[in-house]
Amino acid sequence: METLRLILLFVHVLGFAALIGGLLAQAGEASKRVNSAMRDGAGTAVVAGVALAGVLSAGDQDPDTTKIAVKLLIGVVILALVMANLRTEISQRLWLTILLLSIANVAVAIFWSPAHHWV
Repeated sequence: METLRLILLFVHVLGFAALIGGLLAQAGEASKRVNSAMRDGAGTAVVAGVALAGVLSAGDQDPDTTKIAVKLLIGVVILALVMANLRTEISQRLWLTILLLSIANVAVAIFWSPAHHWV
């Protein structure tokens, strides 16, 4: 079960890396669009995150359901914004919103986690 958890965590992180990388690849461009890295990264992060929450719930750990709910809400909002704008040019404001939500979701994962606390 631990191996599956680590694999899902790795895929979840790769999803966010693709999403943020796809966003940052357009940072200097005047015209911004949802690219395949953003689309696939957002979807991968959400699906892997839900699977990871399931594995944590099925194991002997007691997951933080509030943290999971916050991350899921942010992830679904990101995914909805990305999917709703697949075929159109996106504004600088929308691009920045998706970027900031993505960074916020990573921050929640890192700073709201007892796994990183020293005993």
